Amino acid sequence: MATDQPAIERRRRTGGRGGNARRTDMFRLDQMPWRVPVNPDHPTEPLTPEGVEAIHRTALLILSEIGIEFLNEEALALFKQAGCIVNGPTVRMDAEFVTEMLARAPGAFTITPRTPDRAVRMGAGHLAFVNVSSPPASWDMIRGKRTGDFATFREFLMLTQTFNCIHIAGGYPVEPVDIHASVRHLDCIAEKLILTDKVVHAYSLGRERVEDAMEMVRLAAGLSHAEFDAAPRMYTNINSVSPLRHDFPMIDGALRLARRGQPVVVTPFTLAGAMAPVTLGGAVAQSIAEALSAIALLQYAAPGAPVAIGTFTSNVDMRSGAPAFGTPEYMRATQMTGQLARRYGLPLRSSGVCTANIPDAQAMWETCNSLWAAVQSGSNMVYHAAGWLEGGLIASHEKFVMDCEVLQMIQRYCDPILTETTPEALALEAIREVGAGGHFFGVGHTQERYENAFYAPFVSDWRNYEAWERDGATDTIARAHAIYRNIVAGFTPPPMDDDKRAALQDFVARRKREGGAPTDF
Repeated sequence: MATDQPAIERRRRTGGRGGNARRTDMFRLDQMPWRVPVNPDHPTEPLTPEGVEAIHRTALLILSEIGIEFLNEEALALFKQAGCIVNGPTVRMDAEFVTEMLARAPGAFTITPRTPDRAVRMGAGHLAFVNVSSPPASWDMIRGKRTGDFATFREFLMLTQTFNCIHIAGGYPVEPVDIHASVRHLDCIAEKLILTDKVVHAYSLGRERVEDAMEMVRLAAGLSHAEFDAAPRMYTNINSVSPLRHDFPMIDGALRLARRGQPVVVTPFTLAGAMAPVTLGGAVAQSIAEALSAIALLQYAAPGAPVAIGTFTSNVDMRSGAPAFGTPEYMRATQMTGQLARRYGLPLRSSGVCTANIPDAQAMWETCNSLWAAVQSGSNMVYHAAGWLEGGLIASHEKFVMDCEVLQMIQRYCDPILTETTPEALALEAIREVGAGGHFFGVGHTQERYENAFYAPFVSDWRNYEAWERDGATDTIARAHAIYRNIVAGFTPPPMDDDKRAALQDFVARRKREGGAPTDF
């Protein structure tokens, strides 16, 4: 038996539970290469086919008998033109209209940012992760909880760009309230486009913000107007105002994007027991009705526009009324919505969320529950996959790093190599060579594969207690903090042509002189 004993000894000294020198280097980030994984598993389906149809029929009855309010005059005019019943802000639409509109929507589409190698496929089994989006505050272990500012916003963009398991730069990872609301979108989207080369999101908050966002994405990629309109380059996510209402700015922005071929994700925010029925079946049915109403509008206004259906159905703490996330109810609602999305042939968006206030054990078990629910539901886009705390009120740097460890594990879990049954993978000859009572450390089959055989963590510590204690007994939060600080200290933005950067910056400067977007006071 050919054995490279010195190599084995080196491996034992630098790895294993007692050694693992790589763990002592907190400033080293070994991560998996960029790729958008494809989920190989059959989705978890808690509903029977009859149950899926029952929720579908209930959603259609909500749309036809109760109706949805649209606080947008253009939307009301479009619905009236389509033959729907419009009574004040309330729109009722029949099943035939909804079915016809759903048939226009593509089942999958690709969003291509300024760097084409970072394109993300939505649908067709793909699983894309999005950074934390929209919290008003941040938390780290040194500074504690703080109101969001532009410097912290930039730090989260650096994390978003650095981690290969984050595929999309979603909404503002923390709201920079030190920038006036009239020009905040200009600084934030420009910084996204400079500090990252990944797919970017724009908030659907009125004409000026949406039009500015599309122009900035176009300029950063060096596209003509026709090239921008010809394919998805960015996207937005809109929420209904549950129960049974869509507001003006989100519908206005969604229509503008859809008419230019840019994707719209429609995600009702329904909390069972508060903004939706206390039963999951009722909450999911209401959520589906709210989503289908907006998707039908977009498909009527822009046939074939790329859309996705989102789920954000969870429950409240009935003792306090506060939202709860990562609960068994959240997991089941996500899986159930996945069944409906597949019925309609639409890509699915879900979230990686928790209710915990700091990145502690509660934060990680709730986040893992919601992330694995995303996998089980067949989600294609997972919002808030890294960095979310306090029900969306806090973005945490350390939590971002810790979550990325989980996301990498999910990506590895989706790797087809784990379920290979080729003769090489079945290893019959290696088993024959080792025989009874031996070990596989030194066999050639292991030697050829040991470096990449298993998932290798970057923040988890796999040493035994004594080795960990001798090395300073650093806990997970502190290790994650060190990784975050090192990323920020050594960050280099991705390449961007000087002429594209100049065009982007000139546009931002001009729009600021013009006053940016109007604000309500």
